[in-house]
Amino acid sequence: MINVEPGPWSPAPAPTMDEITFKSDTVLSDVHLYTPNQRHLMVRLNGMGQPVFLSQFKLLWNRDSGVKGGDVRTEETPPTDAGSPPGSGCHREDVSLQAKADTSGQEGLEAQLDEDGDLDVVRRPRAASDPSGPLRDKVHPMILTQEEDNGLGDEARESSPHDFIKIEHTMATPLEDVGKQVWRGALLLADYVLFQRDLFQGRTVLELGGGTGLASIVAATVARTVYCTDVGADLLAMCQRNVALNSHLTAAGGGVVKVKELDWLKDDLCTDPEVPFSWSEEDISDLYGHTTILLAAEVFYDDDLTDALFKTLSRLAHKLKNACTAILSVEKRLNFTLRHLDVTCEAYDHFRSCLRQLERLADGRLRFVVEPVDASFPQLLVYERIQQLELWKVFVEPVMGPVPSAGTAPRLLL
Repeated sequence: MINVEPGPWSPAPAPTMDEITFKSDTVLSDVHLYTPNQRHLMVRLNGMGQPVFLSQFKLLWNRDSGVKGGDVRTEETPPTDAGSPPGSGCHREDVSLQAKADTSGQEGLEAQLDEDGDLDVVRRPRAASDPSGPLRDKVHPMILTQEEDNGLGDEARESSPHDFIKIEHTMATPLEDVGKQVWRGALLLADYVLFQRDLFQGRTVLELGGGTGLASIVAATVARTVYCTDVGADLLAMCQRNVALNSHLTAAGGGVVKVKELDWLKDDLCTDPEVPFSWSEEDISDLYGHTTILLAAEVFYDDDLTDALFKTLSRLAHKLKNACTAILSVEKRLNFTLRHLDVTCEAYDHFRSCLRQLERLADGRLRFVVEPVDASFPQLLVYERIQQLELWKVFVEPVMGPVPSAGTAPRLLL
């Protein structure tokens, strides 16, 4: 019998059934799939060679509120010309069609039946000006020219600049670059900020995993200072560009967005002046001395990153001088797994487990109170608000009693 040593020419052993995994090269946000009427224009290539798109997200204003430019209304309420500011662009085609359907055909509301009792469908008369067929929505192809400044279309140019948020983003990225996309959880969090303006008025806010910066930009319309943090020079540069694109929105309320690097896997903030988006001593002092609200949206898709975020949240809470509130946005994603042979929500379940553990954490200094947020507040941005979107609040409060001598945060075992 001859023993043959395995070599580079030997075929690799076939994986067993329980070792088979499925991988996807790219991830695409549902936001981009849901907005067929939005213009996603490629404007440049980023430092990674990825195409960068420019999209607009409409704010639904109403002049009868205390918000500059008007507050917002629910998406289900059709706007009227009297209730919207001139040129606000709130009049959506689907709403106008619905309004026409509600006001027309008031006579003969009962169903028309034929002599056999079947429903008699009356065909719409063909318009004389269009003898070729029934009326259809016209399709206008978009032609890009160098003369177009922003490429956002006639609606954006005819409306007030305060009616849109312009965001540069990428699409169909690898998993490690999903922060460069816009996700529904960020839009839900932005909705909540606009709905609870008094909570954010004049505050200092820290967003963890800010991505494209959409939620931070909205928060800066009412907050005094917003620290929008993430990792990766390319992502942070895109976020900084989005802050500049929407400076007219934040300047109206006197707010400012500061884009900074914050790595959840490191205990300390980067203060090296040679590193882009590092922290100055003045910013660190302001962060720890004045922050009262922390935000995080759609960052709970990987268990290791979720663990790192909760450890960072606990560590920051023990360094802040004031009691704070963390507002977390998450989407409960359903996936079929071979391991369970069933539909599961593993990433969401791990997120909920971390919330329960955080609430049980006790060190004699702080206590964490967790509660869900009722998501029935008005929809203030145009996107698909699905039932799987959730908001959670974490109240961080000092514990009355003696403070331990150790000034470090307790270890959060996840």
